[in-house]
Amino acid sequence: MSALGPASPIRVVIADDHPVVRDGLSVLLGLLSDVVVVGKAADGEAAVEVVLRTRPDVVLMDLRMPRLSGVGAIRRIAAEHPEIGIVVLTTYADDEEAQAAYEAGALGYLTKDAEHNQIHQALIRAAAGHPQQERPPVRLAAEHAVPVRASLTPREADVLRLIAAGRSNREIMDALHVSEATVKTHINRIFAKTRVRDRAQAVRYAYLNGLAPSD
Repeated sequence: MSALGPASPIRVVIADDHPVVRDGLSVLLGLLSDVVVVGKAADGEAAVEVVLRTRPDVVLMDLRMPRLSGVGAIRRIAAEHPEIGIVVLTTYADDEEAQAAYEAGALGYLTKDAEHNQIHQALIRAAAGHPQQERPPVRLAAEHAVPVRASLTPREADVLRLIAAGRSNREIMDALHVSEATVKTHINRIFAKTRVRDRAQAVRYAYLNGLAPSD
């Protein structure tokens, strides 16, 4: 994520196909001293274009939009710019949609009846690269009673294997030749997608899903 300081507001893009919602959210976020809206989009394709042009810290993303769904837009943004936090803000709470959004790369999931402070806190956490603390319920795999295997990117799978091998963040940085911020971003996305809370649960998930080191 971007290095945010006291003088650096969280830069947000709003993606929603309803003009009233876009404008309302823009006004709402404009009242926050630590948030600035840098772009708005009316569909998934436009969301990707606006994000690539403005490089925000966080995207507030609706799921049901024309041209390209919110999940599709999340997947493309997360693939090209994993450092950008994405928070879903949608009309209905749906377990399958929430699962798909997290697997695509979202860090948070809220419904549009969320309170002002809930949205604010979700933006703050996403800007820092942290998953939302309270998440929708997750379907469990009957055999192992762990979350259904998530759709990790190849790099996220590499990071998870290294975590399962007992490597520290510094060792993962050296092994993959990436920055500490990138490692933390990958780990946070792994935690969000797999619904684990810590490294110990991540290790267990890796072993149960065949992602642990072969040796």
